[in-house]
Amino acid sequence: MRIALVSDTYTPQVNGVTTVVARIVQTIRAFGHEVVVVAPRYPGNGAAAVSGELRVPSAPFPPYPAIRLSLPQFRSVARFLDAFKPDVVHVATEGPLGLTGRRYAIRRHVPLVTSYHTNFPQYARHYGARVIEPLVWKWLRWFHRPAALTQTPGEAVRDELERRGIGKPVVWGRGVDTTHFHPDRRSAGWRRWLAGGDNTAVVLHVGRLAAEKNINVLATAWTAAHERVGEHATFVLAGEGPETRRLLTRLPWVRQLGFLDRATLADVYASADICVLPSQTETCGLVALEAMASGLAVVAADAGGFRESITHGRNGLLVAPDDATGFAAEILSLVIAPQRRAELGAAARAAALARDVAPENLALLQQYAAAAGLSITGGGAASCAA
Repeated sequence: MRIALVSDTYTPQVNGVTTVVARIVQTIRAFGHEVVVVAPRYPGNGAAAVSGELRVPSAPFPPYPAIRLSLPQFRSVARFLDAFKPDVVHVATEGPLGLTGRRYAIRRHVPLVTSYHTNFPQYARHYGARVIEPLVWKWLRWFHRPAALTQTPGEAVRDELERRGIGKPVVWGRGVDTTHFHPDRRSAGWRRWLAGGDNTAVVLHVGRLAAEKNINVLATAWTAAHERVGEHATFVLAGEGPETRRLLTRLPWVRQLGFLDRATLADVYASADICVLPSQTETCGLVALEAMASGLAVVAADAGGFRESITHGRNGLLVAPDDATGFAAEILSLVIAPQRRAELGAAARAAALARDVAPENLALLQQYAAAAGLSITGGGAASCAA
């Protein structure tokens, strides 16, 4: 098969969508199929051609400069995709490039697959624009309507899309690479640098530091927990975003690591003890699964995709999203009880193994083949369906 992926975010940018899109590219190639990617060009990315990629000039989105908005380039995108002759166009995002990919698929009568990764209606509420929420749903119905299927990484979100009449939703993209994210990556060097020794618990948060990630709750909870645990815990942030400066002003005692590449991130996960995730807008919560695969005790918001990965008290802890006092209490309970967090971490690892990427990768190829009217043979090769 020949798959064209179009996304408004891609490497070297670090976020959940990029992680999933990069995984799709690797999967397609690993099974012997062909793939090209249309994505933004980032500062420092240069204009140099990379085989199998078309990088489109982009500009920063003023409220959030890390997000790049690609300029309208339908003709160049169409030339690139025409030369490739895709069997399927997979549009991973609903931004300007996503619109271009959608337009191309419709005009060329190529089967279209879309993804729904970002909970835009909830984002509208977080940024004080609740009044436009119905318009957001209307836009999403229009955008995904031509798709043969719409991938989304959570059952709750799939059900919501079905209720809203959006696309033909299927659950895909909530697998975790349990060989890459593994407790064996625990590093004495990282622990010495972060905590100073094994007797100090490392409390970690991973993710984009933005309002929709419930950062205010994180800051309040960490402040309360830090006052109680003192030197018995060190608090570490892995990520950046528009709230970085304000958060560090409130929490001057945290270790801030910024965005990390996947290898370093896996080392940091495994070298921590507790992962705290208060966001209530996650469609999947892949960050929780990565932490669980790394053997951490996870304290997460009782919302969204986290509910589909964590069973409270068995393989992690769930707290009401806006209950900063509850988050602080659970952090304290784990800092003072190493055995309990070890037990939760072991159960979390077992739960993550049930979400390994391998079965999902084969399902991805089967979905593409179905959209294109092809069939998948045992080795993953595609052939024309009868």
